[in-house]
Amino acid sequence: MAGARGGMSWRELAQEGAVKHYREWLIGRDPMRRGALWQEMYRSQYFEGGRVLAAAISAIDIALYDIAGKALGVPVYQLLGGKQRNYVPCFATVGGPSYEQVRDRVRALMDLGWNVFRIFLATPTADRAGGIPSRGDGIFEPRESIPLTAEWMTKLRQEVGLGPVLGVEYHHRLNVAEAASFCQRMPKGTLDFLEEPIRDESPEAYEALRRMTDVPFAIGEEFASKWQWLPYLERGIPNYARVDVSNVGGLTEAMKVAGWAEAHYIDLMPHNPLGPICTAATIHLGAAAPNFAWMETFEPPVSTFPPDPAMDELFPVRPKLDGAGFPILDTPGLGVEFNEELAAKQEWRFAEQERLRRRDGSHTNA
Repeated sequence: MAGARGGMSWRELAQEGAVKHYREWLIGRDPMRRGALWQEMYRSQYFEGGRVLAAAISAIDIALYDIAGKALGVPVYQLLGGKQRNYVPCFATVGGPSYEQVRDRVRALMDLGWNVFRIFLATPTADRAGGIPSRGDGIFEPRESIPLTAEWMTKLRQEVGLGPVLGVEYHHRLNVAEAASFCQRMPKGTLDFLEEPIRDESPEAYEALRRMTDVPFAIGEEFASKWQWLPYLERGIPNYARVDVSNVGGLTEAMKVAGWAEAHYIDLMPHNPLGPICTAATIHLGAAAPNFAWMETFEPPVSTFPPDPAMDELFPVRPKLDGAGFPILDTPGLGVEFNEELAAKQEWRFAEQERLRRRDGSHTNA
């Protein structure tokens, strides 16, 4: 088994605890009954759902698909209906402390065949990709980032032309008025998508923003069930579905969301920042779903972050990027091998995402 991977980054202890609870009664059960086990995990407590439980269920569900595929000698996408395409196209994420660095990196990737780009937001104090200040003060002021990011995106569109797909990631750091102001500061047609501009708790807030801009939305990476997706899809809010197999409930739930999205003429644009197991599971989702746009990847040479030298040892067999996409292979299961012995020797270290504040001392979204 490749191992389990859920999506609760920075809250791994909570996810681990939920997996341990499920482990107590899952051991010895038939792993081929994935759908029934999903229902039992979700419905076996009075307080159903929530992101911690959904992350744990996701990890277990993905592992069960790996077990089933290897037992039957078929790749996971065969269990999802068979492949729809021969490779899974990806988008590149580009960031940096200056516009010139971002522009030059986009041009270099275009020379390598990339044509879809997500640009990290810009801040006056940022000195690394992602727009998060790393000088230690953790200050993020939306109204300082908005004009600078709008300026970068406008210039980038002018320089690369109309052909490339350009979007920007705001990581839900804006409110409705700020997000609308950002969109209105750029010429029409500058952006092909705006990713996660505001928090997701309120579909009504997203509806208000939808009425204030015609920029397509790429949202949903935080959604932890098909029920959380439902009001957004029914109200026509997303234009790209950022479904995350490690958050939404695994492949079992992701395929249901994909079907609903297809019925609303919405393509998938999966969230995928969590490593080789999430990548492999997302590739199989992308292989089987007919409504698919691009998958997120941080594989070199796309990544703006340095590669982890331990990855080859921990995952000696894993999907490898080929050009601007991942080939769809016929390896049984997920197509990942995980070195559990080596992982057991690794020391887990507590870590927290950098918290962000405004200059007045109040907390803002990370």
